[in-house]
Amino acid sequence: MVTVRKGDNGSAVKAAQTQLNRYGAGLAVDGAFGDGTDAKVRSFQSSHGLDADGIVGPDTWRALVTGSSGGTGGGGLLTQAQAASLFTSAGITWSSSGNCSDRYNSACTSFEGLRQASADGAVTLKRASNCALNITGGTETGHASGTYSHWNGYKLDFSPTTCLSNYITGTFTYSGTRGDGAALYTAPSGNVYARESSHWDVTFLN
Repeated sequence: MVTVRKGDNGSAVKAAQTQLNRYGAGLAVDGAFGDGTDAKVRSFQSSHGLDADGIVGPDTWRALVTGSSGGTGGGGLLTQAQAASLFTSAGITWSSSGNCSDRYNSACTSFEGLRQASADGAVTLKRASNCALNITGGTETGHASGTYSHWNGYKLDFSPTTCLSNYITGTFTYSGTRGDGAALYTAPSGNVYARESSHWDVTFLN
């Protein structure tokens, strides 16, 4: 990883801008490290517990790529029992068409391999919104693939109650539409809320 900072230009800056845009930075990927990129880097660093020096060094690169500031912070994976216990204690429910939790059955809702950060994000959403939350999709097979996917523990689906929908659309920034037409809302933390036809698809990046 090449360390870049304000005043730098080139492909490494483009890579940093691309990564920052995953967290809702909205930067032009032009390879020029100017005031705008500097401000977004510092904001990202602050939100991830890093020194907000505007320098994209090894620790900041790691956080940009993994969504974690290092160590086990946010990156740990939970078992079904651990996640279920956490959600139950927070008053979060879940359901599936198959009434099961088998990760290898697409009719189930599984939490096996869910990232700690995603589980914590759901609990935070519950507390902040004061809405009833029901999870309809977890880490089970059958969802779209990719690095930040359900299978890899980054996503949860929620029933689109009026309370939750009003909270998301009224609190977070509308950030366009996804390729499939889903309306996107991005939280300051970088988490992305996509309104699919039957649920809210939430990507917990932090």
